[in-house]
Amino acid sequence: MSVSDGQAAKGVPVPVAGARGEAEPRPEARNTDPRSFLVRGIAMLGQLVIPIAIASFTIFDDGAAAGFIRYIVPVVAAVLAFNFGMAYLQWRRLTYTIGTQDIRVESGVLSRSARSVPYERIQDVSLEQKLIPRLFGLVAVKFETGAGGGDDLSLSYLSEQTGEELRQLVRERRDGPVEAERGKPATPDSAAEPEAETLFAMDPRRLLIFGTFEFSLAVFAVLGGLLQYADSFIDFEIWDPDLWRGWIEQQGSFISGFGPYAQVISAIAGLIGVFVIGSATGMIRTFTREWGFILERTARGFRRRRGLFTRTDVVMPVHRVQGLRIGTGLLRYRFGWHSLRFVSLAQDAGSASHVVAPFAQLDEIAPIVAAAGFHLPNEEADWHRASEHYAFDSAVIDGGFFLLVAIPVAIFAPLWALPIPLALAVLFAAAALYSWRFKRHAIDASQIMARAGLLSPQSQIATRLKLHSVEIAQGPIARWRGYATLNLGLAGGEFDIPGVPIDRAREVRREILETIAATDFSQLEHA
Repeated sequence: MSVSDGQAAKGVPVPVAGARGEAEPRPEARNTDPRSFLVRGIAMLGQLVIPIAIASFTIFDDGAAAGFIRYIVPVVAAVLAFNFGMAYLQWRRLTYTIGTQDIRVESGVLSRSARSVPYERIQDVSLEQKLIPRLFGLVAVKFETGAGGGDDLSLSYLSEQTGEELRQLVRERRDGPVEAERGKPATPDSAAEPEAETLFAMDPRRLLIFGTFEFSLAVFAVLGGLLQYADSFIDFEIWDPDLWRGWIEQQGSFISGFGPYAQVISAIAGLIGVFVIGSATGMIRTFTREWGFILERTARGFRRRRGLFTRTDVVMPVHRVQGLRIGTGLLRYRFGWHSLRFVSLAQDAGSASHVVAPFAQLDEIAPIVAAAGFHLPNEEADWHRASEHYAFDSAVIDGGFFLLVAIPVAIFAPLWALPIPLALAVLFAAAALYSWRFKRHAIDASQIMARAGLLSPQSQIATRLKLHSVEIAQGPIARWRGYATLNLGLAGGEFDIPGVPIDRAREVRREILETIAATDFSQLEHA
């Protein structure tokens, strides 16, 4: 494909073909932004905080405050110099080369490694800005290959302008040959693109509502881990119950006034504290992750930007959306709130699906679904429930586990403990039978849909045309009882429908395969 002259002026290396069959000159290998080694060096400082704090407390406890200057400062200075030196060497030894067919990255100080990824293997190119690189105006460019997060290629760090130019160039070289074969000229980088259409955005008010549903107790796990090392910094035993009992007795003039209700009041206060801390933790996590969330429809696909400290900028072409996942939660479902994810080959923060509407009503989700080429099921959808035999077998299996647990409980445990596993057996068996009502699927002329979930229903949608395979799987019990699991081959994700009656499973497979067989994929745009 031809590349516009403006790209060379912007600093992005453009290889030039030789004359009359001459070999093209080897593209120039380039380093990342020089400020990258400063970012890496600063990031390494976080590893020194805990060791310096422990050493400082130890020296001051011995009464040798002067030892801090004598021993700690030189050690810290030496470690800092080593960190920044290593960061500089890593920056110097990290190079990337933009070829005509692929992009190549070489790295390593003592041992070198090189990786080359052809443009046609790149599913998406995203930009990520963590807090420290963001302060320097740098971005990490991530090339999603669909092979898993650990196998993806990334460049850390480039300037914001260079990162955006590199993303556009890679996309043009990836899509250009395909467009040329179809008689369509590649869109030049300098061409003016239509203004982006905002499909979904979240303001601070929406984030506040979202945060109230994101209850989290992760802060207690962090505090518990820190308290394991608390004895190294304080001169009393934090886990000594007599210590805390004595402290409460010292405050006894207020608490003892409640008499026998003091323990009840303390328990209620503790629950309130847990709720407040859990809510605050969820609120903070929501604001830091989703701040400035905006989803736009651009000429190149869906563009999503979000993040307060770590800012991400992801663009997904429409034709790469393989399926949809609509989820909700136990409480948010009662208020009509749902989340929407796109299933694709690319990775989104380690997940196989991209969040495009984390907290929205169904009427807000519908335009996004339509823009992706899908549609939400309507009232005329022909829903089919799972097999009744599957529901009964699931109830027997779920309840039978606790019945087996009841046997050793009845032999070795006190008599009062026996009703516990029996009650759990009845509860789980009843839940399995009742949840059967919500396991259903439907298929229409263009897509297949499935729903499941008792208290927080989840939905999945895929187009029949983009399915790669249809497998009917049966275990011994399923063969005996006449039902199966439909395993639908979906690129970038999984789509399984369990408990389908065997005749219905064969019918669905036949309809999907007819759609695939009747389509000439060479005539499809972006197939």
